[in-house]
Amino acid sequence: MGSSSDVPALRRGLAVLRLLSTRPGPMSAAMIARELDLPRSTAYHLLAELSDAGFVTHLPEERRYGLGVAAFELGSAYLRHDPLERLARPLLRRLVDRTETTAHLGVLHGAEALYLLREQPRQPNTLVSDVGVRLPAHLPASGRAMLAHLLPAQVRALFPGTGSFVDRTGRGPRDLPSLRRLLSAERQRGWFVEDGFVTADFASVAAPVFDHGGRPIAAISTTFRHVCGTASACGLDWPEVAAEVRRSAEELTLRIGGHK
Repeated sequence: MGSSSDVPALRRGLAVLRLLSTRPGPMSAAMIARELDLPRSTAYHLLAELSDAGFVTHLPEERRYGLGVAAFELGSAYLRHDPLERLARPLLRRLVDRTETTAHLGVLHGAEALYLLREQPRQPNTLVSDVGVRLPAHLPASGRAMLAHLLPAQVRALFPGTGSFVDRTGRGPRDLPSLRRLLSAERQRGWFVEDGFVTADFASVAAPVFDHGGRPIAAISTTFRHVCGTASACGLDWPEVAAEVRRSAEELTLRIGGHK
């Protein structure tokens, strides 16, 4: 068994791995030491240990270090355990019980929102957003909850032209400027709404889930029947429902070790 004196070294080693995971390419030992405020000798020692264990790869010609195969294997093993779905399912169930609506967990897959989980109330509605269904991300509230927290260049890459904007019901953003205006307004409000964008007479409210780097990794949403037949019945944003959805999304963010 290791002693308590091993703990700071472990934390520093994990910090090295986390730093490398956030960078687009390999880093020099000097850069790593500077970023983590470590003595250079400590950085070299940590990198040597991590390299021996396969978590870091040394690129001698470049005098830089990158993530190793063991880091990839660990990430793959993590995904095989479906951790996001396992952590989210009880939260969705409680959200359904509190709101008596259908709750979803979705992730961004390119320019589409992919549904991983669905929990339904005792008297469910028939919805298109079943597990495994993909929808154009600019239409459902869950898709926009994630898009709103990407860099503008990333959103532009996903929606390069008007042909990227699928229309299902005649409602929703039709081009990049209108999408950006909607994302900005909803991001400032703190939750995301769609009213008849995906299916006529149904609405949804969503909030994002963030990973340890503050990136949008998923979204929790709730969907319910809403007939927008009059002017007073349109343009609603359901703050009471949003409070419950945001509570669930924030709890899942904490469960996965994330932060906004």
